[in-house]
Amino acid sequence: MNVNDEGITTMSEQLTNTYGITGMTCGHCVMSVNEELAAVPGVTDVTIDLNVGGVSTARVTSTRDLPQEEVSAAVEEAGYTLVAS
Repeated sequence: MNVNDEGITTMSEQLTNTYGITGMTCGHCVMSVNEELAAVPGVTDVTIDLNVGGVSTARVTSTRDLPQEEVSAAVEEAGYTLVAS
């Protein structure tokens, strides 16, 4: 939340980015990546579409611009690879 010049509390801007992730094959994989991405400061929502044997898609909503390095580190911590965009 932010407080504007008139002292009124407003909701922070939400940013949504989409990332490709390789190596995921099951629901447990999705859960692991979801947990790591959700732990990144500023992340408010994570949705992952699993594509077994291909590139899965993660949509990450946050209150700040997320550096690619932070997202990549979270995905790698879960044991998977972020696809270069």
